[in-house]
Amino acid sequence: MDLFSYMRSTTMEKESPLAARMRPTTLDEVVGQQHIIGKDKLLYRAIQADKLSSIIFYGPPGTGKTTLAKVIANTTKAEFTQINATVAGKKDMEEVIDKAKDQLGMYGRKTILFIDEIHRFNKGQQDYLLPFVEDGTIILIGATTENPYFEVNGALISRSIIFELKPLSTEDIKQLIKKAVYDSEKGMGAYKAEIDEEAIEFLADISGGDARHALNALELGIMTTERSGDGKIHITTEVAEECIQKRVIRYDKTGDNHYDNISAFIKSMRGSDPDAAVYYLAKMLSAGESVTFIARRIMICAAEDVGMADPQALVVATNASLAVERIGMPEAQIILSEAVIYVATAPKSNACVNAIGDAMDTVAKTGNLPIPTHLMDAHYKGAAKLGHGLGYKYAHDYPKHYVEQQYLPYELNGKEFYKPSENGYEVKIKDHMKWLKEKESST
Repeated sequence: MDLFSYMRSTTMEKESPLAARMRPTTLDEVVGQQHIIGKDKLLYRAIQADKLSSIIFYGPPGTGKTTLAKVIANTTKAEFTQINATVAGKKDMEEVIDKAKDQLGMYGRKTILFIDEIHRFNKGQQDYLLPFVEDGTIILIGATTENPYFEVNGALISRSIIFELKPLSTEDIKQLIKKAVYDSEKGMGAYKAEIDEEAIEFLADISGGDARHALNALELGIMTTERSGDGKIHITTEVAEECIQKRVIRYDKTGDNHYDNISAFIKSMRGSDPDAAVYYLAKMLSAGESVTFIARRIMICAAEDVGMADPQALVVATNASLAVERIGMPEAQIILSEAVIYVATAPKSNACVNAIGDAMDTVAKTGNLPIPTHLMDAHYKGAAKLGHGLGYKYAHDYPKHYVEQQYLPYELNGKEFYKPSENGYEVKIKDHMKWLKEKESST
């Protein structure tokens, strides 16, 4: 590199956005994602040993997909080339492949091709890469915010290892913010800025696990805030609010108002008020509450307060929980809203809660009552000699797939734990159970 090129690259680096400057250059500098780059993990070992196979990084924005690619670029002895699928075409890929063939043929040097936003390539563009991935001309690293199992060709998926990146934790974001403020080499240390703990907490919470979002707001705050009388730039919560264009909701996630809000949220769903439930959902989301925490509460409410009055409520809540983990904010708020409204408007029953509570009390009081011998396991040698399984009636061999026999321990004969309500689907359950009892009494 000549002097002009060096000076140009140095200037560009200094002028780069804070989020770009703060990118780690080694694995040990990476914050978060320890589930895939912990020192005992496959990816960490593969990068350190420079033995990478084709991989795809999948996760929300700002979680470190490009960062990990850059770390690999700094670590590997292979030729590293980067293209972005939003602007690159087939001609760009052909040039990369031609150079990769030359590197491999003339110098025995492999080429790593990093494709950012790989899901933006159409099927034909992805198909073009396949033979070169297969024969080792290139090692592919793809990065995508979309589920690769839906957006990337199955053939490429089968030849790659998928690594899912998670949103960074609040503690991870706080660590990055502090480093960015006071680091003079990569960060904003030269500006002599200081940031309040409350502002750090706010930015970390509101960023939703997106490091880039938090660092962009921080940079804007430092660059636009006037110095105080002490000659320093003070980043307060008010400054942070302005920079990220979001107001602080007074909602201490470890304090009373946290528990008051979640209590009101659950009670509104239980009380069949979708408007109130969605309001408290919005309040939690605005305060940066974890979407996974909210989803867990919806699942609990679906089981505890809806129960068998609408068995689909738990299905909806569980699927919502899975979806928000995959999608992240801001779209996750739509999924949570749907689940909240479904649970709030569903018919209600706590019969399942009462059933297990009564059963647990009975077990505690009666101890280990013997199981009727005809229900015992009969699949091992010698079971018949003990009488285990003898006399068991297989329900499917009888009309309506039902036959009367003793299931509870004999000491609890006639005991009822589950008592269906008069709401929703439990009306059908109650009618069916009534029919079974009438059938028993008639035989």
